Amino acid sequence: MSFLNQLKQQAQSLQSQEGAHRQQAEAQIERTEAACKVVWHYLMELPRQLNVIEPAAAALSLDGKTPWPAMKQHDFRFDARKKTLRDKEVFDYLALGWRISPRQPVLDKGRVSVNFPPDLERVERRLHAGHVPHERLEQRHPETNRLQRIVFEHEYAARASVVFTPDHDQGSVKIRLAGVSGLETVTTSYAVAQLTTPTLDELAKLIVGEPSRFL
Repeated sequence: MSFLNQLKQQAQSLQSQEGAHRQQAEAQIERTEAACKVVWHYLMELPRQLNVIEPAAAALSLDGKTPWPAMKQHDFRFDARKKTLRDKEVFDYLALGWRISPRQPVLDKGRVSVNFPPDLERVERRLHAGHVPHERLEQRHPETNRLQRIVFEHEYAARASVVFTPDHDQGSVKIRLAGVSGLETVTTSYAVAQLTTPTLDELAKLIVGEPSRFL
């Protein structure tokens, strides 16, 4: 066999490998898009039911000691956006967001005070996770001006969300839950084959406060 023929065989082998990889990548995209469509159909329907039910929110507290009043979850909304991936239109993310408000009107604002770094970090993390409107006030010693404590004056209002971000190359979906069943942010990941209606049922249970295996 001439050297030229050897080069031809090598080139053909590489082309075959590239073709196989391309087919695998396209198949992975199709599987990921199919899973996203399952999520899309489910999250299109879920807000319609939850906005009627207005389920109770989990017991909330910024510092773990000062409880919020009884809260409800409402104003559920779904949004999805797309992007272009290798000349194909695919899902960029799918998101469900909602508001958390007092079950009965509350006129006064809440207040929590902290004077140790771990407590401060915990409260700030929860404020951020729930998008809680607040003001930060510093209380200092009148003579030495030394910082004694930090006081957060806040509204009894929060927002929650679940965001699905697909990775079409890996065939997985990253899921970020903020303010769901508490003022915390949690991230998990599912393989696209696992994103089925029963799995999303577990998410719905988590949102409404029923026992759930979603996390």
